[in-house]
Amino acid sequence: MTANLLNFAAIIFYLISWYMITACVRASIENPENCKEKRKYFFLIWFVALAIHITSIHLPVMNGEPLSFSFFTLSSYVMWFISLLLFITTISRKIESLAIIILPITILSILLSTTIGSGSERVVHMHSGLGIHILISLLAYSVLMLASFQSLLLHTQNKHLHNRQNNGFIRSLPSLEDMEHFLFRLITIGVILLTISLISGFYYLENLFGSNVAHKTILSIISWVIFTSLLVGRWKYGWRGKTAVRWTLAGFLVLALAFFGSKFIQEFVIDKDIAQIGTPLLIDRNS
Repeated sequence: MTANLLNFAAIIFYLISWYMITACVRASIENPENCKEKRKYFFLIWFVALAIHITSIHLPVMNGEPLSFSFFTLSSYVMWFISLLLFITTISRKIESLAIIILPITILSILLSTTIGSGSERVVHMHSGLGIHILISLLAYSVLMLASFQSLLLHTQNKHLHNRQNNGFIRSLPSLEDMEHFLFRLITIGVILLTISLISGFYYLENLFGSNVAHKTILSIISWVIFTSLLVGRWKYGWRGKTAVRWTLAGFLVLALAFFGSKFIQEFVIDKDIAQIGTPLLIDRNS
């Protein structure tokens, strides 16, 4: 009951921050200075929402219980990571326009985890090697998911400017150069985290290419290859624009299949009783 109340409170604060950010972005279209004073207020509300959200997720851990990693709990955790990353980045770079898209998805993830629950009760002790690996994997996924949203926003901005359709929302965005710089910064961080995730998987887990998890491992490696190739192409050939967007979305699609695709099928289609954790890694060597 306490967790449900916390989730409800998190949703309320996310909604308030979303409304304030939306109003701020609209005001800044006419004059960027209109939003300057209001930023500190929506940052405060946003921070409170993040704090309540993570508290509700980690409530079992605070009570000495393992943390559930069911499909919808995992989704809520990922969206919290993404919202936190966007919150931190928006402090130094004015990209709050992206929050107009991210916060409603975060709210939806909380609603689904609260109302639908899960088809599995898979739990993990977060101090274990598997728990550490999962957290790194979630962070890698979150960064690269945020990069995919950023690439779509960059594509939209580039298309409107190319067609000289410079509407209010497009004018509220940072310059194309800043948007592109932020995209490749996210991809670089995501690739580093994904590399650590794969390495930790080989260290902490066994049977990484077993019949039950081989597809997850292979898809994660393919995603790593795609994102790494994009970074190399950017450095060596100056890839940008549509090319960068396509490679980013392709890499994220493969990673999403590895993280969530098979887990959803296992929990809600094949067998609810033998659901597996939604990462490429399953068995803790040290457990």
